[in-house]
Amino acid sequence: MKPEHLQLLLTHDMPYGKYKGRKLAALPGHYLGWFAREGFPRGQLGELLALMYELDHNDLRSLLDPLRR
Repeated sequence: MKPEHLQLLLTHDMPYGKYKGRKLAALPGHYLGWFAREGFPRGQLGELLALMYELDHNDLRSLLDPLRR
């Protein structure tokens, strides 16, 4: 993980699917879990979704709170 990826979770939108247009940090846990089971996309999007899954799964979403300010 790169530190700048945390900020990207707050600024990048999901580019497709049911939650298209929603910030990656706002994606629901069940959707992130689906990607974890089915496979994350390649590239930066996949890395960011995997990071967000880890934050959600380990109840660490609050780590993003200081970056929201």
